Amino acid sequence: MSFSSQLRQLLTRPEILVIPGVYDCLGAKLAEQSGFKAIATSGFGIAASTLGVPDYGLLTATEMLNSTGKIAKSVQIPLIADLDTGYGNALNVIRTVEEAVNLGISGIILEDQEFPKKCGHFDDKRVIATAEHCSKIKAAIQARGASNLVIIARTDARAPLGLEEAIARGRAYLDVGADVLFIEAPQSVTELEAIARSFPDTPLVANMIEGGKTPELKASDLQQLGFKIVFFPLSGLLAATKAMTDCWHYLKEHGTTIGFEPIVDFQDFKSAIDLPKYRQLEQDFRI
Repeated sequence: MSFSSQLRQLLTRPEILVIPGVYDCLGAKLAEQSGFKAIATSGFGIAASTLGVPDYGLLTATEMLNSTGKIAKSVQIPLIADLDTGYGNALNVIRTVEEAVNLGISGIILEDQEFPKKCGHFDDKRVIATAEHCSKIKAAIQARGASNLVIIARTDARAPLGLEEAIARGRAYLDVGADVLFIEAPQSVTELEAIARSFPDTPLVANMIEGGKTPELKASDLQQLGFKIVFFPLSGLLAATKAMTDCWHYLKEHGTTIGFEPIVDFQDFKSAIDLPKYRQLEQDFRI
């Protein structure tokens, strides 16, 4: 079964699908080893980790697909790719989606912001016309061919145009064939409830960003509301940033990491990156 088909199968299960956000191969492998059934790339995380910049649409399609393709190949679970706006018009979306399919990506998120876009929890977002994004979704559906790629339509209209417009856009995107709906950055539990009531038979995404615009709820609470997927796109990035900052401060102060406890054992880390497998391959092909 393809990873895209596996993802579709996961979406038929009664329980909510909890998906951590990753930005590199190591994080992806750790998520897989922790038992998650699927992962998603974070455009925010990839921008921060590869360029050291905020999620302001500065990554090119080539850079995003290069990072995402490597991550997809590093694990044996479905990967959903944050592909921003598709990097242009409907024709650009076709090429972007075709490349995503070739890279083994299982699902994509396609948003309706103007390009260059920015993080969904930043201020001053602007969105394109509903009809234009519908055209992009239809282009993505054509481009996926027989791959079973899951297409998640995201609207960022809540902030600039209000919740009613975001819900109306969601209906339009589903009408043209999107598989899953993602209304970004609702600002209260009441708004989350309104979204769930508006789409009782649709797989819905909730996006939990620590310190973001949406109230942080447990996966079980979101499931009760009616959501099918919950992303935690920045949890790993923020946790890693805290751990690394603490380590560097300790090293700067003490001139050593002796006594700094939050460090993974070197042997455990070697196992996490499959060193035993490569040691065996080395032995198998030794001259």
